[in-house]
Amino acid sequence: MNRLDPVTFSVIWGGLISAAAEMGVTLARTAYSVAVREGSDFSTGVFDPQGNMITQGDYSPGHLGSMAFAVRRMLEDYPVAALAPGDAVICNDPGIGSGHLPDVYMMCPVYLEGRLLGFAVNIAHQIDIGGSGAGSQTITGIQDNFQEGLRFLPTRCFVRGEPVADIFRIIEANVRVPEVLGDIRAQYTANMTGARRMEELARTYGPSVLHQAMDRIIAESGAQMRAAIDALKPGTYSFADRMDDVGPDTEPVEARVKVTIGKGRVHVDWAGSGKQREAGMNSFLHYTAAYSIAAIKSVTLPAAPQNDGIIRTIEVTAPPGSFFNPNRPAPCGGRAVVSHRIYEVVMGALAKAVPDRAIAATAHFYNPNIGGVDPRTGRAFICWESIIGGVGARWTKDGVEATSSPWNGTNVPVEIQESRNPVLIERVELIEDSAGPGRYRGGCGLRKDLRLLADNCTFYNLGDRQIFPPYGLAGGRPGGLGLTLLNPGTPRQRRLHSKGTYRLGRNDLISWRTSGAGGVGNPFMRDPNAVLIDVRNGYVSIKAATTEYGVVIDGKTLALNLTRTRALRARAKAGGKKTKERVPA
Repeated sequence: MNRLDPVTFSVIWGGLISAAAEMGVTLARTAYSVAVREGSDFSTGVFDPQGNMITQGDYSPGHLGSMAFAVRRMLEDYPVAALAPGDAVICNDPGIGSGHLPDVYMMCPVYLEGRLLGFAVNIAHQIDIGGSGAGSQTITGIQDNFQEGLRFLPTRCFVRGEPVADIFRIIEANVRVPEVLGDIRAQYTANMTGARRMEELARTYGPSVLHQAMDRIIAESGAQMRAAIDALKPGTYSFADRMDDVGPDTEPVEARVKVTIGKGRVHVDWAGSGKQREAGMNSFLHYTAAYSIAAIKSVTLPAAPQNDGIIRTIEVTAPPGSFFNPNRPAPCGGRAVVSHRIYEVVMGALAKAVPDRAIAATAHFYNPNIGGVDPRTGRAFICWESIIGGVGARWTKDGVEATSSPWNGTNVPVEIQESRNPVLIERVELIEDSAGPGRYRGGCGLRKDLRLLADNCTFYNLGDRQIFPPYGLAGGRPGGLGLTLLNPGTPRQRRLHSKGTYRLGRNDLISWRTSGAGGVGNPFMRDPNAVLIDVRNGYVSIKAATTEYGVVIDGKTLALNLTRTRALRARAKAGGKKTKERVPA
């Protein structure tokens, strides 16, 4: 066996990280759907022969955290002896994979001269997988997972480089749009890219050295993670929040967690949370674990590549039959709406252990779908949207506007949406006074207005934080609440539920307004010049500058009045609360 020197180890580790990243680039550039190509709703990873994650692309925690569990389970149905070069196995079972049917995993074995090197794996959110609603993410009227679309247990879809025609025929017969078939083929192309990069490393250094490096990556990552956990304050920390509801006229979902830190390990326990619900948004345990792990890693080794060595240090549990560990066949199509809450509840507990590393709650996103027939082509269309507000404030910095957290999604470009679907985007803007006030304010909410240019469309909304706002930390204020309006500013205006299903027609306008992100620290300690800049940028109104921050700004000149600001803040400090002052004309 060749000796693994430090330089070789470093080059191989970098090469494997690069392979996973290149797989992601390939997938994004060869995919057909907006969800994958523009929304970045996919992830990639490289695994060793035993099914352990070695490296991953810098993509979605919900995919990557669950991927580490899914591959080993897929290998139970397709052991190495049953696989051959060029094979591909797909799986979208919610309990095995990332928690809902649109997310399709694909695992491909990688060989060099007959020797197994490992596996190239990716997951992509298919824009449709059948079921009762376009986009397969319906919340309301769903009693079980059988209503939500095609479910694949681990199933071979490519054999020695050739697609299995019957599998693709089944998919084609059950999905609403042909982009799905193209995206599955793009997944295979991406895995073949990763396979070539792994083969090149094995040819250069030898398969044995490659496997030595994989083992060492896991060992060193695990050691670094245990050391990082040991540097945290040991103890058990609790936090609780709520999902607004699971659809119109339903009760909130309790989200309660206890995070126990000690002896190089972290245990995240979701006992005490709500029971599973008859609505399409239950979170299967792998998905709950994925975002719990993401929060832990954010305050320990945020810059380190994630792999199995890091994941092994974290245990995530939830009672069977609970919302965060439902029993099959619990419906789960819209479980993406839960991702923020999982991360934020764990982050809220961690804020008690490492407050300087935590962030406030992020502006919740909307991930709706609109289905119908495009009058320009006579074909079915699915308009998949991603409307992303700001990131929560950090201990020393403001939140960031219109940026996803804790995952890698992106706001879909206006031009792409309009060119592909019968819609017109009439407005995209940040929402004034939506950011949670603080010494460091949260990111602003985002407004997006979309007008339909087709009749007989079905709109499946998917959002939250219209009742319970994103929390602030250390005296920071919550962000503003979200809202969805139909035909705002007209006699037909009405408020829509964040998880409702609606039948709409030509010229109807949907206006999404995400919540704002939470702030950190006392708002009356914010730098007055920073408040002035926010006012000039339209993030904060002159009135809110005075009432929320104790900063007086002239309404005509937009000049800062430091004398009156200091006096106002002094009165507020003396009185133990903020003092309101009439906004200058």
